[in-house]
Amino acid sequence: MKEDPHRINGKIRVPEVRLVGDNVEVGVYQTRKALALAEELELDLVEISPKAVPPVCKIMDYKKFLYEQKKREKALKAKATKVTIKEIRFGPQTDDHDYQFKKKHAIKFLQEGAKLKAYVFFKGRSIIYKDQGQILLLKLAQELEDYGKVEQMPKLEGKRMTMFIAPKKK
Repeated sequence: MKEDPHRINGKIRVPEVRLVGDNVEVGVYQTRKALALAEELELDLVEISPKAVPPVCKIMDYKKFLYEQKKREKALKAKATKVTIKEIRFGPQTDDHDYQFKKKHAIKFLQEGAKLKAYVFFKGRSIIYKDQGQILLLKLAQELEDYGKVEQMPKLEGKRMTMFIAPKKK
């Protein structure tokens, strides 16, 4: 069996503890007396803050406490957002119809809450059109202003120029 994260009942080995809780008078007690009170109430004496002087203990149902703690952690984990990144690829000489089609997809991705990675891929000698690629990405950023904000301006890395756009918070 794995070790409990808190010291409870007989595992508390200090002469006195500060007792807090709903059903007890707050104050400093001898550990024996605090244990007796916990037994009387048919609950556990749980060390909450071991670093305090004297350590802070609470009388409660330990299993219920662990269950509530797990439930809280699970709820926090569920609230954490998972960021998805969608990619859209252009060529330096992407024609207008293609551009509009890809822009429509970009808008859909941003509305769904995904980050967008738009990039221009330069094949072979097309790297000589890097200004056209930059103009294309900046035009896209300008047209997507209502849906997201630019996180990283167009940056050339090897044969691709990349730009990141994060969705606007609702």
